[in-house]
Order: sequence, then structure tokens, then C-alpha cells
Amino acid sequence: MTPRERRILIVAILSSFVAFLDGSIINVALPAISRELGGGLTLQQWVVDGYLLSLGALILVAGSLSDTFGRIRVLRVGLIWFGITSLACAVAPWGAALVVARILQGAAAALLVPSSLALITSTFRGPAQGRAIGAWTGWTGIAGIAGPILGGILVDTSSWRLVFAINVLPIVVTLVVLAGVREPARTGPAARIDVAGACLAVVGLGGPVFALIEQGRLGWGSPVVFLPLVIGLLSLAAFIWWEARAPHPMMPLGLFRARNFWAGNLATVGIYGALSLGFFIFAVYLQQVGGLSATSAGLAGIPATLMMLFFSTLFGGLAGRFGPRLFMTLGPIVAGSGFLLLTLAVPPVDVWRTVIPGIAVVGLGLAVTVAPLTGAVLGSIRPEQAGIGSAINNAVSRVAGLIMIALAGTIAGEQLGVAGFQRVLAVTASLMFAGALVSWLGIRTPKSVADAATPVAGEHTLNAASGVSRKPSNGRGPEICYSF
Repeated sequence: MTPRERRILIVAILSSFVAFLDGSIINVALPAISRELGGGLTLQQWVVDGYLLSLGALILVAGSLSDTFGRIRVLRVGLIWFGITSLACAVAPWGAALVVARILQGAAAALLVPSSLALITSTFRGPAQGRAIGAWTGWTGIAGIAGPILGGILVDTSSWRLVFAINVLPIVVTLVVLAGVREPARTGPAARIDVAGACLAVVGLGGPVFALIEQGRLGWGSPVVFLPLVIGLLSLAAFIWWEARAPHPMMPLGLFRARNFWAGNLATVGIYGALSLGFFIFAVYLQQVGGLSATSAGLAGIPATLMMLFFSTLFGGLAGRFGPRLFMTLGPIVAGSGFLLLTLAVPPVDVWRTVIPGIAVVGLGLAVTVAPLTGAVLGSIRPEQAGIGSAINNAVSRVAGLIMIALAGTIAGEQLGVAGFQRVLAVTASLMFAGALVSWLGIRTPKSVADAATPVAGEHTLNAASGVSRKPSNGRGPEICYSF
């Protein structure tokens, strides 16, 4: 790796790490926020979903902005805007102001994620690109689980407001490193921005999410709930219709013709919807019902982080040898079983006997699942489509989490208790099992991976990061074969 490549990889990881860390660090701070600002579970849902709403709705169009105005420029704007909105969250005087700041912060995060990945795909080629994307994916995944640990320490030792203010430090470091990176030369025409698609996506997501969160307070019969739901669903239908006809769609539907792409994204709905819902309720329950401190609730997630650190590379390599299907099936089953084990954590909560074993099993399941899932999705499309492919998969995962957290109040009830916690985890496990079933029925192992046990010298090269074997194609680009 050249010094320039190393610098670009560091910038890409740092900028995305900040965005994903902020998306997960907030969970353990929610009880402290509601104690100071009021609002109960509804405010807690909006603080999380406001961020996910703008991130999920804008992440695809942000990729077009990156291609149009330059990745470095968009990344720099996103970092600065993220820092400003983080400070706005830190000083928010009331709940509504915090929610607005979180929505604006999610929009900034949308600028960071696709720009950082596009920077990698335009810099690295061949196996080096797979390794770089693997490093990027691994660190952003770890950020999602490690965030509650840092958040708990900050909440207990100082204030929940530091959970947001702390973002300024890594942002400054990233901007300093970014200053030494020049904009890569554009290899094709600038992408056009799908303004209509972006507007339809925002309304299509925002309406149903608003209805799901507020129906617990206002009821489904209220026009304030019913009308946004109907308008949102109609906008989502219009979004799909428009993307199929738009000259420059923000979500090219043609990618979904690849079996592993659509099946992998469908599995992502269940798996990442479960993760968002499970970890959200886990952190809140341990504090509000279990009586643990924010730090203790965050530290309870350490076994999952360790499992990801120790075993993700191992299972990513095994998926490269044997294909992703088996691992994408077994992993969610293991993780779902771990969430069911966590239902035993009833007051007085015995962390070592009822929390640590369950969360460790969840982490093991994630280690088995995440790298093969990413490889299956990105390995099913052409290398030059990796940027938009990853953006779509990220959008799918964020939207799945957005919807499931919006449903948390409906599932748990107005006041979170043991019964509500157990219902939520039962739903979480069911989503994991659904992801496993979709993987088993939908994912196909690349034929060349199945044949890799007896390779002919010089005939195949295996990309362990994606689990796809690419045969030399005499200058016509890689050929990917799947066995059915």
C-alpha cells in the first residue's frame, strides 16, 4: 500500500466511523436524555429515528453529489456539517430542538458514507480493493457495537451532551489528514442528481415513521397519524415507479436482477432490523428496568465487540472458500438464539449469568454473518458498481433499523417493562431467523468457489473478501458464475 493509498483508507475509515459510531453511541444516553428533557419513550425513538431517517433517505442521492462535485469536496463539507450539528445536539435546550439537530446530523452523515467508499473504489483496484472495502466494512461494523461502551462512560462520568460534543475531535483529525489528499481524476461523466427520487424517498420514509412513532400517543384513527402514513406509502410506491423510469436514478433497479444482490438485501432487512431493535431496547432496558448505570450497560456489550474482532476475518475467509450461503444462514440463527437468551435477564439482573452469555452468542452470530453478507452483496455486481451497491445495502440496513425502532413502542407498550422487553427480543429473534431463511433460500454459492477445491494453476483467483472467484476474461471484465 502506497502512502497515498494508506492516507485515503484512513480518511475513509475515520469519516465513516464517526457517522456509524454516532448512530450507535446514542442508545445508552437515551434514558439520561429523557430524564433531563422529558418526552419518555417517544422522544427516545425520535432521537434515534430522526438521525436514521435523513441518513437512510439521503444516502443514495449523496452518492450522486459525490460523483458530481468530487468526493473530497463532499467529504469535507459532510465532516464540517457533522461537527456543527453535533455541537447543536450537545447544546439542545429541549427535546424538539434535539430531534431537529439529529435530523440535520443524519443528513451530514449521508454525505460521509458514500463519499468515503467511493474514494476507496476509485483508488484501489483488484484484490487490494476487496481488502480495503473489508477494512472499511469491519471498522464501521465495530463502531456500531462499540459505541454504547464509550457512550456509557461519557454519560456516567460527565453528561449525555458529551456523547455529541466528542465527535468534534475525530472530525478535526480527519480534516487534517484529508488536507493532504488530492481529488482523484474523474474517470467518467458527472452523475446527475435525482432530485425527484430524493424528495419521494424522504416523504416516503418520513410519513410512515412519523405515524408508527406517534400512533401510540394519538391512535391510528387520528388524521395526524393516518394522513402521513397514507401519503408516505403512496410516495414510496411513486419512488419505485420513478426509479424504474428516471434517466439517472438514485437507486438503479437493474442491480436487483443479480440474485445474490436482491437476496442479500432482503436478508439485510431482517438481520439489520433485528440488530437496531435489539440493541436499542437492550441498552434502554438495562438502565430503566435493570437499574444498571450507563457505563455498565455499555460494557455489557463488550463480548459482542470481542467476538466481532476475533472471528469476523476468520468467517470472511471461510465464506471466501465455501461461499456465503451457509454462513448467512447459520449466523443469524446463532444471533437470534443469543437474543432469546437475553430474555432471561429479569430484575434483579445478574449480568454475568443472564446478560454476558446472551450477548456473546449474539456477537458470535454477527461475526459469522457480517463479512459473508457484505461479500455476497458486493460480489454479485460488477466492481465498478461497488460504490452504489454498498450505498444501497447501507440504505437498506438503515431504513430497516429506522422502521423497527419506530415500532419499538408498539411492541413493548407505552411503559417498558420485563414483558415488553421480552416481546421485543422475541420479535428481534424472529427477524434474525427470517434473515437466515431468506439467505438459505435465496443466496447462491458462486460456481467457481464451489470448484475452487481443485483449481487449475493460473485459471482462477479467489477474492476472499467477497467470496467470489473471478476468471480472467481476456480484457472483457470479470465473469462471475453462480451454481444453482
